[in-house]
Amino acid sequence: MTERIWDHYLSEQDRARAGAAVQPVVGFGKKPALLLVDMYRWVFGDEPEPLLEAVKKWPGSCGLAAWDSLPHVQALLADARDAGMPVVYVTGMAEQTSGVREWRYANRGGQPDPRVVDSAHEDRVRRMYDIVDEVAPLSGEAVLEKSAPSAFFGTPLASHLIREGVDTIIVAGETTSGCVRASVIDGCSYRYRMIVAEEAVFDRDEASHAINLFDMNEKYADVLPLADVRAWVQAFAARS
Repeated sequence: MTERIWDHYLSEQDRARAGAAVQPVVGFGKKPALLLVDMYRWVFGDEPEPLLEAVKKWPGSCGLAAWDSLPHVQALLADARDAGMPVVYVTGMAEQTSGVREWRYANRGGQPDPRVVDSAHEDRVRRMYDIVDEVAPLSGEAVLEKSAPSAFFGTPLASHLIREGVDTIIVAGETTSGCVRASVIDGCSYRYRMIVAEEAVFDRDEASHAINLFDMNEKYADVLPLADVRAWVQAFAARS
């Protein structure tokens, strides 16, 4: 059996239990969409840097994990567009325009830790939810803003997918343990077929990334190698 990214983190009991279980398969449906979760500047910064350096300027950075994942997201996005699939982006909702406190701080005293605010910091905050140029949306592609982890919570995502006749959601973006997971669980709850492209999602913490992929694959989604997802999308394009 091919080793999976989470195998290193499983105990002997975990392996035995997982190996004995009948693994349900979600499978692809008839009408897929690509959901890109939080591909914004706050997690990338302006250039590739190791995580512990990047967070000094960009506290939400995922460091090199974000940049390493970027070519995989680009390839999947190109395939989705070639196939004529609906592409949906979700990004954060800026507090200064929405009046809604960001979910990360809602139950933690309201605000981030105090820091020295200078013009460079203000510029980073202003650009934090800008989708990075490498995967910028095209005209006609949906861009939704959210104020909670899930792409579904408080957004018109479900109604948009219903209008498009979508039954399968392919997920890319970040973070695996946070907004990706929350979106996958809600998508599963709405009875969508959830597919996670393994190399096209990322996290700032390696263990969280791996274990949350394992958990989603066990319960809510098919977590598949990117090559398998791309092959299916390309075959879908050929049939369409």
